[in-house]
Formats: sequence, C-alpha cells, structure tokens
Amino acid sequence: MARKTRKAKKQSPAKRWSQKVTETSDAMTLEEGVFSKTPRAIALSLKRSAERSTRRKSSPFRSAMSMLTFYENRAGKNLSATRKGKIERAKDELRALYDRE
Repeated sequence: MARKTRKAKKQSPAKRWSQKVTETSDAMTLEEGVFSKTPRAIALSLKRSAERSTRRKSSPFRSAMSMLTFYENRAGKNLSATRKGKIERAKDELRALYDRE
C-alpha cells in the first residue's frame, strides 16, 4: 500500500484573515502603525481608540486589552522576543492607565 504525503500549503498574503481583522475590526478603529510604537504609546493609542468607539461590545479596557492579545496571538511564532516584550509592557501600561493591577 503506497503512502500518500501531504504538501504543506503556503498561505498567500491575500488570505491573512488576521491582518484583515486587525485592520477592519468591528470593535474599534485603530491608528495607523499603532503596534510599532513604544509600549506607552501603544497603550495610549488603544485607550483612545477604545473610548472613542461606538461599536465595541464591552468596556474600553477589555476592548483595548483584547486587541493587544489578539495581535500577540496572531503574530505567534513570528513575533520576536523584543516585540513580544514590547506587547507585554504595553499590557502593563494599559492596566496602569485604567488603574487595574
């Protein structure tokens, strides 16, 4: 009996659903290049976006934190240790901005 092997499919740039979600999220409108800034600037930008949004379904804090977590999870193994650290510090900054520990 011959064994069939599967070829791994490469995902084309047009099929990156997570990028589309990040860009067209129904939760809030993000500023351009928000995740390439400093951790403090990321947190402030997400806070502004979450508080201005009329489309979000939960509190501004939860919406902003969800977007950070979504970005971190979707980047997955492609996220460098430096960038992952920046996202973690942005989460801490966001908690501080909303007086949460």
